[in-house]
Amino acid sequence: MGEGWKVMARGYRGMTPEQRLADRRERLLHAAYAQFAEPGFSDTTIERLCAIARISNRAFYECFSGRHDLMRAVYERCVDEAAAAVVRAMHAAPNALDARIEAGVREYVTFVMADRRRARIMNLEVRRADNSVHVFRRHKLSILAQMIEKSLPDFTGTAPDNVHQLVLGVLGAVHELLLDVMMSPKPEELDEVIRTAVHIFRKSLEP
Repeated sequence: MGEGWKVMARGYRGMTPEQRLADRRERLLHAAYAQFAEPGFSDTTIERLCAIARISNRAFYECFSGRHDLMRAVYERCVDEAAAAVVRAMHAAPNALDARIEAGVREYVTFVMADRRRARIMNLEVRRADNSVHVFRRHKLSILAQMIEKSLPDFTGTAPDNVHQLVLGVLGAVHELLLDVMMSPKPEELDEVIRTAVHIFRKSLEP
């Protein structure tokens, strides 16, 4: 579990109202991170989340407007943590296109799949929410694509005009490959998924 998923280990005594609200919010995020993954978003009730977080239903609505709002917050944290890991890996790699592509794809696949809860939320359960979550998902993936673009070396003249659409397309392909790994009775090894995704990225850049 990433640093962003730690629950505040303290009681309410001596806490300000703002701190109590932040603590309740973190408890709900932590509960949702587990429950939205298993048994899944559709089968997780607000009552169940409140019981796990040890807060009242009324306190839930002080933090989130509903389950879909909570899913947006959980998904956002997952993507933000993945993005930070990918950018670090790409900047640590040599300043060459192939090296940056390899580093970024490998880190993204490895990071997302390292935690089953994160993998299920990012690849499967987020798709089971309503349209507002789908719109938010596209927004976050667009931001991630922009971060990846900025981490690539200059390759003017060797790529399609709209590199942003290219990176978005590769991200979409990666998520479909990972979903196949999760749903298949005989899934491909992650190294094979990485090789396939890197191949797609490189072929897409050919003039």
